[in-house]
Amino acid sequence: MARHAAPCTSRRSALLKAGLTVTAAGAALVGAGAGAQAAAPVPLPVDSLTQTDAGAAGAGALSGVGHALGPLTRLQLDPLANTGVDPLDNGIGTQVADFKPLGTNLVTDHVTKGGAVADLPVVGPLSQGLLP
Repeated sequence: MARHAAPCTSRRSALLKAGLTVTAAGAALVGAGAGAQAAAPVPLPVDSLTQTDAGAAGAGALSGVGHALGPLTRLQLDPLANTGVDPLDNGIGTQVADFKPLGTNLVTDHVTKGGAVADLPVVGPLSQGLLP
């Protein structure tokens, strides 16, 4: 057993030395890179940083929101629309005397016929106003 103990110890010490060498080389590279970065300061345009145009910032934010929400306003709201198993495709109506019949389908048809947010009577124009 003494024969096998010596090669393992020498292998371990060689691996330890190699690991320490790689670690030292990496630390030297990181230190050299940090020194090179610290040596060259970048001048900042101070005048442009102190002046803020609130109107341009607000317009940019609204434009970003419009681009982000634009595709969502055109998605079909009811995935089962125009199918025979749509649980939302129901309504109730009534007629009083000679007046025109009134029912809930006036409100729900936009959704149950495959409409999107942009197709809704009140919300649609508002959502289109958000788009650029």
